[in-house]
Amino acid sequence: MLGEQTLADRSIGAIIAETRNLSADQVERILSHQRTHGVRFGEAAIALGFASADDVMFALAQQFHYPYVLGDEGKLNPELVVLNQPFGVQAESVRAIRSQLMMRLFNDAQPRRAVAVISPDVGDGKTFFAANLAVALAQLGGRTLLVDADMRSPRLHQVFGLDNKVGLSGILSGRAESQVIRQIPSVPSLFVLPVGATPPNPVELVERPAFGLLIRELVAKFDHVVVDTPAAQLGSDAAVIAARSGAALVVARRNSSRLQALAGMLADVADSPAVMVGAVINDHQ
Repeated sequence: MLGEQTLADRSIGAIIAETRNLSADQVERILSHQRTHGVRFGEAAIALGFASADDVMFALAQQFHYPYVLGDEGKLNPELVVLNQPFGVQAESVRAIRSQLMMRLFNDAQPRRAVAVISPDVGDGKTFFAANLAVALAQLGGRTLLVDADMRSPRLHQVFGLDNKVGLSGILSGRAESQVIRQIPSVPSLFVLPVGATPPNPVELVERPAFGLLIRELVAKFDHVVVDTPAAQLGSDAAVIAARSGAALVVARRNSSRLQALAGMLADVADSPAVMVGAVINDHQ
């Protein structure tokens, strides 16, 4: 029955009509305009003021199984540009980096690894990039996990609007309950593991064998694992997390990140088993 169909199984017109709650009379007017002018349903709906270009893009996205958030739901956090502005310059840049990672890291020719997103200083845009990279990877359809391992100043729970009572710190200290990994409703293939309670000993927790064992288990269960980390200026956490993850991706801010701090961080990672897969220059102000 029609009511049992998913949005992806329905026509563009049906999706737009449902999304905009169009009446039967409005749909008939759109169809009449479509026949008269020889245009698509979406174009006719826009011409008559019954739909917007965003409505049409949303309908197309549903048919192609492409996670896309429409209207106010997508504005929960403006940092998620890949969801809020999926066809903007920033989103395209993230997807370009995703393509490079798929070729260099997430492929059958490489050992399974997580990728730790690291940066030298606070404010470099590391969490912003990690969140959007995870969304972009999830949009490919593979199960993607975003781990918040920044146990000094965690933000991913805020970015995705999640409760932060339990998470990574509880797992590593043996106090976590079930359901610490949360699925993101607007992106069905995306899951987030928040930090949970901020511990007094973050470096010791990630240096324990339990963290490495956890990463290996997560890499085996998910197609892509992205790990957010504290700024390197705050301690040795980033280098340790990168070593346990197996791969590292550097984020630096143009005209802000200090060369000496960047060089020091890279030297620390070079002495670890982590593979350096690339660097991203963040020029967003």
